[in-house]
Amino acid sequence: MRAIAANKLRSILTTLGIVIGVAAVIAVVSVVQGLQFLVTGIFEGVGATYVIVFPLRPELPQETRARQVKLTWADGQAIRAQVPGIRDITPLVAGASEVKYGDRQRKPDFVIGVAESYQDVMNHSVETGRFFSKIDVEAQHKVAVLGSKMVDGLGLGAKPIGKQVYVGNYPATVIGVMEHKGQALGQDLDNLVFVPFDQAVLLFGREATDQVQLRLQAASADRVDQVRDGIRQLLRRRHRLGKDDADDFRIIVQDEILKQVTGFLSGLTAVIGGVVAISLLVGGIGIMNIMLVSVTERTHEIGLRKAVGARRQHILLQFLIEAMTLSLVGGLIGLALGYGLGALVTAVVPAQLPPAHVPLWAMALAVGFSTLVGVFFGIYPAGKAARLDPIEALRVE
Repeated sequence: MRAIAANKLRSILTTLGIVIGVAAVIAVVSVVQGLQFLVTGIFEGVGATYVIVFPLRPELPQETRARQVKLTWADGQAIRAQVPGIRDITPLVAGASEVKYGDRQRKPDFVIGVAESYQDVMNHSVETGRFFSKIDVEAQHKVAVLGSKMVDGLGLGAKPIGKQVYVGNYPATVIGVMEHKGQALGQDLDNLVFVPFDQAVLLFGREATDQVQLRLQAASADRVDQVRDGIRQLLRRRHRLGKDDADDFRIIVQDEILKQVTGFLSGLTAVIGGVVAISLLVGGIGIMNIMLVSVTERTHEIGLRKAVGARRQHILLQFLIEAMTLSLVGGLIGLALGYGLGALVTAVVPAQLPPAHVPLWAMALAVGFSTLVGVFFGIYPAGKAARLDPIEALRVE
């Protein structure tokens, strides 16, 4: 440590490559892992039995491409009636519309039309009041359930239940406020408005009924594949698709979503990590160069140590430990700096990223790899120092 401290500026410049490399890796990993942690939490929240069905325009020949691709709530009701193993299902149609209360108005991220089963399917419940019921849907009651930010933005006060708002031209009574969920994938889940599906159709127009998403829960995790196959067979029959026709819908189960997202984020981490590893390589070469200079400058010291009894392994270990220390200190500084950069990125970028998250394996990898760089690039200078002849070394001034 004294030898390193004796040349502070040179030591700082030597470790700079390691610091930059490790900081870049940790910053990237912290942001990506934060995203992965958030996504995993979202989909684990809805359970392993969660299934999504949405309309998909297949690659059809030009002459048949004009056929309108439809997925309707009638399809969803047929799925509920004919496919075994389904616990709950809800349609989902979303659109944009301003919400007004008195002289105040606020635009939610989305106005969403769903069935009364939405809470059970999505594991997203009301905190105050209630969600609309089957009676509300059948009687076509004009009701709405708001996210907490909508309540604050409209100035509905501490007792919003029972107050009248306008969702576009649709007058609605507020019957509930949803529990706080926060940000998820760029969408504010507290800035939403929920209305009964039939009322959403009136609000968004009849075209909305042809482009419905279906969200459902299978009865158990081991029945998800059976449910998926049953839905596919039923929808192909209902949509009159031929044997050679591609599906005009897509069915996604939770495991597929997690695999796709995790695979993408892991690939992104690997690619960026590989590019940044070049910086660690450059940092290692810098350490080797400085250690070679240090051996030349301290030739007399090495000769003196050997003259009073130091063996080759003592000299080798001395210079190897110096190289490892330089590299390890650089790795630790880079670790702290990288986490700080990751936290800064998530705080400053307007994309509503989740908090930075650095897993233990990333910390261990950063420190371990930087130490390994010190060992690898310190071996040659240390070996050169250990091989010096003590008599020749003592002659050097």
